[in-house]
Amino acid sequence: MIIRLIYITALLLGATLANASEYTGSDSCSGCHAEEHALWQGSHHDLAMQVANEETVLGNFDNATFEYNGITSRFFRDGDRFMVRTDGENGELQDFEVAYVFGVTPLQQYLLPLDRGRLQALSIAWDARPAAEGGQRWYHLYPDEPIDANDPLHWTGPYQNWNTRCAECHSTDLKKNYDASTRSFNTTYEEIDVSCEACHGPGSKHLEDVHAGGFPVDLAQRGQWEFPEEGAIAQRTEPLDSRTQVDSCGRCHARRGTLGDYHYGADLLDTHRLSVLQSPLYHYDGQILDEVYVYGSFLQSKMHQAGVVCSNCHEPHSGEIRAPGNGVCAQCHKPATYDTPDHHFHETGSSGASCANCHMPESTYMGVDPRRDHSMRVPRPDLSVVMGTPNACNQCHTDKSAEWALEALREKGVQYRDTGSHPARYFALANQGDARALPALAQLANDPGAAPIWRATAMEALGQNGGREATQTMAALLYDDDAIIRTSTVRSLDFIPLQQRYQVLVPLLNDPVTSVRMEVARQLASVPLDQIPEEQSKALERVFREYVTVMNQHADMPSVQLQLGMFYANRGDTPSAEKAYREALTLNRQLIPGYLNLADLLRGQQRDDEARELLQQAIVIYPESGAALHALGLLETRSGDSAKALDYLSQAAQLETAGTRHRFVYAIALHDLGDPQQAIRELEKLLSDVPSDEQVLLALANYNAETGQKARAKAYAQKLVRLYPRNQNYQQLLQGL
Repeated sequence: MIIRLIYITALLLGATLANASEYTGSDSCSGCHAEEHALWQGSHHDLAMQVANEETVLGNFDNATFEYNGITSRFFRDGDRFMVRTDGENGELQDFEVAYVFGVTPLQQYLLPLDRGRLQALSIAWDARPAAEGGQRWYHLYPDEPIDANDPLHWTGPYQNWNTRCAECHSTDLKKNYDASTRSFNTTYEEIDVSCEACHGPGSKHLEDVHAGGFPVDLAQRGQWEFPEEGAIAQRTEPLDSRTQVDSCGRCHARRGTLGDYHYGADLLDTHRLSVLQSPLYHYDGQILDEVYVYGSFLQSKMHQAGVVCSNCHEPHSGEIRAPGNGVCAQCHKPATYDTPDHHFHETGSSGASCANCHMPESTYMGVDPRRDHSMRVPRPDLSVVMGTPNACNQCHTDKSAEWALEALREKGVQYRDTGSHPARYFALANQGDARALPALAQLANDPGAAPIWRATAMEALGQNGGREATQTMAALLYDDDAIIRTSTVRSLDFIPLQQRYQVLVPLLNDPVTSVRMEVARQLASVPLDQIPEEQSKALERVFREYVTVMNQHADMPSVQLQLGMFYANRGDTPSAEKAYREALTLNRQLIPGYLNLADLLRGQQRDDEARELLQQAIVIYPESGAALHALGLLETRSGDSAKALDYLSQAAQLETAGTRHRFVYAIALHDLGDPQQAIRELEKLLSDVPSDEQVLLALANYNAETGQKARAKAYAQKLVRLYPRNQNYQQLLQGL
């Protein structure tokens, strides 16, 4: 009877609160969900953001000082207020009050208010670890970079802004409310921390649906597991049929960008733009490189393919793992088989006997925060030997080489039979522009047994290289059921002509997932609306409006202004494009792509002097920008200054470490400006890096024929015919030689 009364009271309370707001607050959940509420209290979600006071501030504000880049910052008290004296937006020392604390451990950051509604995360953070572990100190998040007030990474800059960079994942029901006309924020939230409703949705809706016998968002996807007869790994009794729980966690635990308002229970790509497993965010084999926040790693894992979800390993309300040590893995992997020296090759109880240390090695971010790689892979020292990717063995045995680790495993009977054919090898080759990788990447993209995020990554790599494999694979994947695959396939279509792009993308104008529609809008921005059927014109115009609306919600970010500029430029709206590019550079004076795109736009309007000045500014900011030097070289080529053009193009070619464009264009320029022999030498050097590059081989065949070296020209033409036997032009070239 008591339980029944509590339940009715909760329903009535929820109904009353629902009249005022859809969000009822975490306290309203405790009546029916006392255990879950108790687990949540004190968790990292609960303590994600707090008002600064005696109980919440962990750092030393007893007149402590910290020196960085010639600036001495001081942390002190002014009555009940916690204060920081440090360099402000103008580089001068000023006093700032700490408004909020951000996080608790292993570090705590402090939010300082600036004008225009901005809250900024101070880059000097408090290391909350025990002193014995090196903590209890102030330290700078960029200790090796001299960042001053002119740098966008300075604590007052756009990349340390709470309103847009942090708040969505540290508070509940955040509304950023950015006003581009004044560059100001009026940001609001329902609860300061990550409360119950941040994951489960508005409480009033929950109570209404419970009363009707249902729930708005079902996150209970742990499933039932059992060991098969004679089997050592448990299996789900029923297959996992959606990513609802993982996508809910991925809203914050993913490398992504926000698209409009969040929809509870929706596909993650309906509300966010997801980064796939590409360099430089990930190593070529999918291991974490930059800070990518788990989701992309987990989606590629065999665990997720087997039906594992976040809550199988983590208690979702406290965030803690469900069992200590190897116990969390032993839920599904029989210890008699896996928690033994025969499996892990280490002494029982040692660090090397830890499942996580071998299969989920750590990388440290923000100076003190170790994050485990959730791709849960087998250590591959063989790949370390041949391509330099890391492996868990040498992350512990730092005094040993990858060759040592590989031999040690061979002595234990471990053999790697796919070293030469591992997908990582092909992603590395494709990144260098080597066409030999494309058939293998097409095979991966078309493999229904591969993780969708790997298939999507392969499709994007194919699109960056183009060719027959990309075209055939695009046709097979464009309407795939998985939104990750559809989005990446649309994103990869820059390589096909606009007319063909339009024909294949029209059916996706009404795709139910926002990420797909945003990519369709970007890909079809150049389509003239007055030259297509009225019905399709209206549908495309609607998608264009949606694209601009979504992007304008995040107009405070330089990268968004850059994307808007490209969209408007493709639409032929040069004034809007120029405005967006200039806004991007106002927000981030060091945004090199902004200079490049704006210079290109100006050059297209015969404003060469302005374009040249912009590119020279870019080189002052970043002297080793191959892209800026390359653009200046092309500009001087068109202006007729051959000496300057070759100098800039040569510098760009020398700086190129990935891809071939700058080196290839430099060789072509040498030929066109009267030095074919030097052009041939440059192309031969390039060919040693990309032995099957079609453009390089064709240029070498033609230039050698032109200079009378017909035997060499014939050899290159023969190689073209071997690589591309269906190309009649190459057949004719060979016959002519």
